[in-house]
Amino acid sequence: MSDSGRGWANLTHDPPESTFYDDPELTYTLDKPIKNWDAKRREWLWLHPSFIPGLENRVLLITGSQSTPCQNPIGDHLLLRFFKNKVDYCRIHGYDIFYNNVLLHPKMFTYWAKIPSVRAAMLAHPEAEWIWWVDSDAAFTDMDFKLPLHRYKNHNFVVHGWPELIYKKKSWTSLNAGVFLIRNNQWALDFMDVWSGMGPQTPNYEKWGERLRETCKDKFFPESDDQTGLVYLLLKEKEKWGNKIYVEDGYYFEGYWMEIMGKLENITEKYNGVERRVRKLRRRHAEKVREAYISTWDQYLRGAGYGREGWRRPFMTHFTGCQPCSGTHNELYSRQSCLDAMQKVLNFGDNQVLRSYGFAHPSLGDSGSVRPLPFDYPA
Repeated sequence: MSDSGRGWANLTHDPPESTFYDDPELTYTLDKPIKNWDAKRREWLWLHPSFIPGLENRVLLITGSQSTPCQNPIGDHLLLRFFKNKVDYCRIHGYDIFYNNVLLHPKMFTYWAKIPSVRAAMLAHPEAEWIWWVDSDAAFTDMDFKLPLHRYKNHNFVVHGWPELIYKKKSWTSLNAGVFLIRNNQWALDFMDVWSGMGPQTPNYEKWGERLRETCKDKFFPESDDQTGLVYLLLKEKEKWGNKIYVEDGYYFEGYWMEIMGKLENITEKYNGVERRVRKLRRRHAEKVREAYISTWDQYLRGAGYGREGWRRPFMTHFTGCQPCSGTHNELYSRQSCLDAMQKVLNFGDNQVLRSYGFAHPSLGDSGSVRPLPFDYPA
């Protein structure tokens, strides 16, 4: 039995009736479109009814990296820590997680590799309503914050961005495609077929690069990329796709690390201040019942505010430009600034997890040691 999605499912029941899995014409690869997916998925769920309760809130998180060792000497260690961070978050909230480190399409490399992974995951997990792609260099920095899925009930795709920068500035950095939430339905499959049609596996790859640069004048590199492609679809095919795409700018669905780094110590002190005043929040408890305390926290965080001016923990911190695996960071940053920031952010998230086990890192810059927390901490 499983409690993923906060509902109990029978994992030993797979009836003999035929489903889409028995169709030899259906493939997991991008080269052949899938039709009638909503009906196929609905039939599978009807044959596996224990997965229906809680379906609307069931999420599968996908992340991944390359199949070969990192060029950066500590890159593999960093990727392990980033993965641990995601595993911790998923365990706390009852989400399943899949880590992929192979190209599911040999020509869809770098940022394009995510689309074949997401598509295959939809077929592998018909019980999941949402597939959540999170880049390997993004870390959860609020372990208590849960996706506001009710907010997206009329949408099929969620991405962090700024509508004004998309529609007025037409900037390729008006959104970030490194983290997105996509519903497991036919719309999503059709959308990914169109989106991936700009990728390196197509004969029109170079032409798409030219077209994207013509559309987004600030795009400085010639290759067609997934992020600018997404901006293009919002600009040029808004009537077809736009009403089902939610551009999230209300919280750090993924936040730029340079914007977040200087706030972490102050945020920690603010949270500790709340706990000193509210004994219930200091009470030790089992990790499995953490959500009972999350709901209590909410009433004390209503005025905290999100974003640059607020002191609520940023939901996710994304190390755009740091390239922890290759080490070929953006020239705007130094190697050391990226490493120091990644260490602090990962420890910031880790401290929230270790709290349930009675320990914490003595400082955000110290990854190698922990100290036991006294009873009634931080009174």
